Amino acid sequence: MKRGRPHRVAVVVLPGVIPLEFGTATQVFGRDPHYQLIVCAENRAAPAPRSGFVINTSSGLGGVKRADTVILPGYDDVDATISHSVLDAVRVAHGRGARLVSICTGAFALAAAGVLDGRPATTHWRWADELQRRHPNVAVLPNRLFVDDGDILTSAGVTTGIDLCLHLIRRDHGAAAANTRARALVAPPRRQGGQAQFVEQLRPEASGDELGPLRDWMLENLALPHDLDTLARRAHMSRRTLTRRFREETGVPPVRWLADARIDRARELLETTTEPVENIGHLTGLGAPASVRAAFHRHIGTSPQAYRSLFGHDTPTTA
Repeated sequence: MKRGRPHRVAVVVLPGVIPLEFGTATQVFGRDPHYQLIVCAENRAAPAPRSGFVINTSSGLGGVKRADTVILPGYDDVDATISHSVLDAVRVAHGRGARLVSICTGAFALAAAGVLDGRPATTHWRWADELQRRHPNVAVLPNRLFVDDGDILTSAGVTTGIDLCLHLIRRDHGAAAANTRARALVAPPRRQGGQAQFVEQLRPEASGDELGPLRDWMLENLALPHDLDTLARRAHMSRRTLTRRFREETGVPPVRWLADARIDRARELLETTTEPVENIGHLTGLGAPASVRAAFHRHIGTSPQAYRSLFGHDTPTTA
């Protein structure tokens, strides 16, 4: 942090900016006395899609080049072309030592500027595969709330933008300053960036149908002990052929897909029933309660009880 003046934070309004993510950055830093907020855009007026309002910015792209931290909130259409002027401003800011931050799909703009090559990054889980496909030199970490790589930080989206902004205040001014800002926002003071994103389902969607009947049977019989030999016999294939074709259709081997499917089913039961964890382990094939807890910590980043407290519905118990 430079002494003698507030730390300048430039929030860049990209075409089709997502209003909530733009608001996150401006709300966190615009009311904190440690920071001077600058709202920048290539054009001084930027419409926000499907919101009914226009964002009038206080600065052109020159504000980006003068900022200490540059934040790119997510934008609605990742297929939209980001102008050379915006990408050049981001590169210039990074080249002179500015800290770069993205929320959600803002990572696509950072990647387009070339500043994420060879770096770890994350984005919203819906877009992680697409970010990796378009920018293979980026080390995409799809299951992180945010990634702090020193001078470049990326986050998953919406509420994780708050987590990342508070993390920046904590880095800059300590825990007390971050906690004060969190209380003003009525937000959790701290969630670690390594915590998993709560995706809709872990198991990947299939792009082919040849092994669809086998996958349906696996889903209907999660409680049974499955191994590769059993699955290969049921599919009338060798182990090697089954693994190759399963990967072609789903992107993962059968045992990995089965493990993800079991976690997905356990999450569903935790959300919609009051089944105890030991029963859920039996119903899903995850095993003893200790094994269920270990699997949840490994795949979801939290315990079954904590997951149920977050997502469970009030289900009346039956006599």
